[in-house]
Amino acid sequence: MAPIKGSSIPLDDATKPLRFFAGIWTSWTSVRKLKEGEVTTDLLGFLTTEANGVVAPYHPQAMPVILESREEIETWLTAPTPIALQLQRPLQKSSLAVL
Repeated sequence: MAPIKGSSIPLDDATKPLRFFAGIWTSWTSVRKLKEGEVTTDLLGFLTTEANGVVAPYHPQAMPVILESREEIETWLTAPTPIALQLQRPLQKSSLAVL
């Protein structure tokens, strides 16, 4: 089991499947409160897509884009934007279960 570069989390353990939300992160500098002045804040957002059949009964508008494989994670982190955005699709219904 080899971890992703820079991580100690093994992704090949079938007994503990990991999934990841596709998201973006950036630092943003702005004045949010006059008393504080200019501050730099970390901002994070998740990519969403239409809800699949498991999620739709609970949240019909959208669900997060969930990356299931090492290849999908690598594509999201390193591919040109048009290729990475091809991952923006609902997860297969069989990949989720309501507990």
